[in-house]
Amino acid sequence: MLLALAAERHVLFFGGKGGVGKTTVAATTALAQARAGRRVLLVSTDPAHNLGHLWQRPVGPQKVRLAAGLDGLELDPEVTVQQHLEEVGTALRKLMPAHLAGEVDKHVALSRDAPGMHEAALLERIAETVDQGLAEYDLLVFDTAPSGHTARLMALPEMMAAWTEGLLRRQERGSRFSQVLKNLGQDDRGFGQSILGQGDGEAAADRDSRIRQILDRRRERFNRLREVLGDAQQCAFVIVLAAERLPVLETIELHAQLQRAGTPVGALVVNKRSPADAGAFLAERHALEERHLTTLRQALGQLPLLELPLLPGDVVGEAALEAFAHRLGDATAGL
Repeated sequence: MLLALAAERHVLFFGGKGGVGKTTVAATTALAQARAGRRVLLVSTDPAHNLGHLWQRPVGPQKVRLAAGLDGLELDPEVTVQQHLEEVGTALRKLMPAHLAGEVDKHVALSRDAPGMHEAALLERIAETVDQGLAEYDLLVFDTAPSGHTARLMALPEMMAAWTEGLLRRQERGSRFSQVLKNLGQDDRGFGQSILGQGDGEAAADRDSRIRQILDRRRERFNRLREVLGDAQQCAFVIVLAAERLPVLETIELHAQLQRAGTPVGALVVNKRSPADAGAFLAERHALEERHLTTLRQALGQLPLLELPLLPGDVVGEAALEAFAHRLGDATAGL
């Protein structure tokens, strides 16, 4: 069921409560699709950096080959914020007068810990990755941060597009006002020039044009990402969980948040399911899990639900992921 869903999509997001195995499920799905002949990019936005541990090799912000047909990269939130602020600072220094360079640096430094900065910077990188990735790969698989961070992130494209649109409108009004002042500067009183400064007309017009170009590119990128995230034929979100009370409740809430953000949820994957026939302790555990899954089915019964068994060892390395991929292929979905 999960592999069939992946085969029909170009972008998959895997999310859920921390520690439920979403990185393993995401990586296994990506590997299975690569084995099927598709070009796949596996991207981790989880600050835990589990992708490198899982594949037993360094994985960083630059793409690395993980297996035939499969590349991977990790987007470190801290590094992403640093790169984002450096790019913003460079752009602002080019646009602002030289004597304001110190103020630009001060503003950029204060912005580092501003609310939403990490999410906004990460969203920029995700949008860039989707833009470039869809041109190079058949499938993009995102292993996301724990539920709360991911829910906010998926709602951001709409907000950022609207915010950028607002900046464009304000910039347009400001340009019109500057033109009025410039025209006033042509009369005998020189009122407009006294405000705008001498000889600044062409420089200001050029600066306004570059600001509009930057904002236009930003708006278009967010709009493209928003279109991808909202297209159920192209994109799906897969929620991975454990059959426990808190992960089940968090899954129900995450689903509601994704629905409000307009992101289609394609499936639920219950990982580490206890066996019913391996002794009294695990049988009792299985029965408890079944009660929690009843709550899940009552709330989200319309979604396919895939159950994966608890394994005796860790899934680490390509061979183990390959074996786990066979379990994904053999598992059947229930409702």
